[in-house]
Amino acid sequence: MSDPVRSDPVRLDSAAEPVSAEAVEIGPVADLPEGSQTEVQVGGKSVVVVCEGGQYYALRNQCSHQNFPLLGGEVSMGRITCTKHGAKFELSSGKPKTLPAVKPVQVYQTRVQGGVVWVDSL
Repeated sequence: MSDPVRSDPVRLDSAAEPVSAEAVEIGPVADLPEGSQTEVQVGGKSVVVVCEGGQYYALRNQCSHQNFPLLGGEVSMGRITCTKHGAKFELSSGKPKTLPAVKPVQVYQTRVQGGVVWVDSL
């Protein structure tokens, strides 16, 4: 059974909204500039965090076609490309946009709070 797909990639600083105990700290915004990619573990799963268009996106670091890591794939026009076979996935939804992938990849909610990027675990 595949993991559910979630959207809502970014919420900006909000003092009234505490970070969930299940959230994973990615790092300071200054360390995650436009175009950056980093890998973190969220709930025991590898997740790639991408900064694109001034927003942060987090996706399961595993192409749904043959489980190849997405980390290091080209990011353009709101999509990340798997380097193995060229499947493209929408950063905001995880939906596949080109073959050979036909199943979405799981996305995680991100937030920036106090100048730090967080990923919420599912």
